[in-house]
Amino acid sequence: MLKTIFSKRKREQYGWFGDYPSWSKVTSAAGGYDSDIILQKTKDSLLKVKAGEAVYERDSVIFNEKEYPYSLLAYLMLSVTIKKRPLHILDFGGSLGSTYYQIKDFLTSDKCASWNVVEQEHYVACGKANFEDDTLKFYNSIDECYADKDIDFVLLSSSVQYLPEPHVFLKKLATYNFDFLLFDRTAFSYTSDDRLTLQIVPPEIYPASYPAWFFHEEFFLSHFSDQYKVVAEFPSYVNGEAVMYIDAKPAGANKGFYLINISQHA
Repeated sequence: MLKTIFSKRKREQYGWFGDYPSWSKVTSAAGGYDSDIILQKTKDSLLKVKAGEAVYERDSVIFNEKEYPYSLLAYLMLSVTIKKRPLHILDFGGSLGSTYYQIKDFLTSDKCASWNVVEQEHYVACGKANFEDDTLKFYNSIDECYADKDIDFVLLSSSVQYLPEPHVFLKKLATYNFDFLLFDRTAFSYTSDDRLTLQIVPPEIYPASYPAWFFHEEFFLSHFSDQYKVVAEFPSYVNGEAVMYIDAKPAGANKGFYLINISQHA
C-alpha cells in the first residue's frame, strides 16, 4: 500500500503533463534536452561502462544488471539474415552510443559492419572524443551519415517523440528508402490525436524537463504505408513503460514497430 501511494505521488510530480497547443508553448515551460548536465552525466556513466566499471547505462542511469532489448536484437538478426551480410546501422538520437554498448556482445563482425549515431552537435563532439572506435561513429545528421555509409537498418529508440516537428521528420525519413526501420520505446496515445506534453524528469536521474509527444498510432505509421510493411509490433522492454501517465492518469504506452521496405524486399 505504501509503495502504491508513493508511486502515485511520484506520478503527480514527475512524468508527463498537459496538452499543449504548440511546441513554443511547452518549450517556454521546459528546461530543454540540450542541457550540459544531461550530457555530462551520460558521459560519466558510459565511460564507466566502457571501462568495465559498470555493466549497463540507460538515460544516464547506471544499472547493476543489463536489460536487453530482445525485440531489437531479434529483428536486427532477421535483417542480417535477409541481407545475407553485416549491416550498416544508423542509431538516430542514440546519445553517446548507449544501445551500442548495451548490445555490443551481439554485434559481431558478421552482423554489424558499422554502428552510426546521429545526434545533437555537442553529443557528436563528445562521442568522437571519448567513445568512437572502428565500429562506432558519430554524425550530426542523417544526410551526413548517409553520404558516408550505405545504411541498411535505422534504429529510432525513444527519440522521435522529442522532435519539434516529428511528422516532417517521418515524411523525410521515408524518402531515404532504407531497407529496415525499427521504432522502439516510442510513445503512443490511447486517443485518436497526437498529444504534446511537458515531461518532468525525476531529479535522481537528472534535473530537466522538455517537450514530449504522444503519437496517434495510425497517423504515425501512415507516413510509411506506401513503401513499408509493418512486420511486427512489440512492447517496450523497459519496466513501467507498458502504461504511461499524463497528469497522473493512464494515457498511453511506449511501444515499437519493425518495418521492412517492400520495394526492396518484395
